[in-house]
Amino acid sequence: MRTHQHLDARSLALHREIAAKLRRDRALFARARATLRRWRSTVSPASQPYLMEWERLMDRGLEATLAVALDDSEHAAALRQSSPFTAVLTPRERFAFLKAWNQSQGSA
Repeated sequence: MRTHQHLDARSLALHREIAAKLRRDRALFARARATLRRWRSTVSPASQPYLMEWERLMDRGLEATLAVALDDSEHAAALRQSSPFTAVLTPRERFAFLKAWNQSQGSA
């Protein structure tokens, strides 16, 4: 059974993968900013505070943004639920991550 803690741990691990890729290819940070701009005009009002916070973080630069994205706090976990970094990994990279994660957690 997947608990909220399990999902938060998986999201944090996924964001560690994303951070590594962003550090290798900083141009992907611009892609995440474009995703954020698009979402800001289309998502529900309930998500806007999280997106506004991501925008403020991104205005401070990559490392400041990643410091929060990789934090193990409840607040960072809540932010990751509205992460604009979803398109940084390719579908193949995301699948490989999820497969490895599920194997490491003993689930199929």
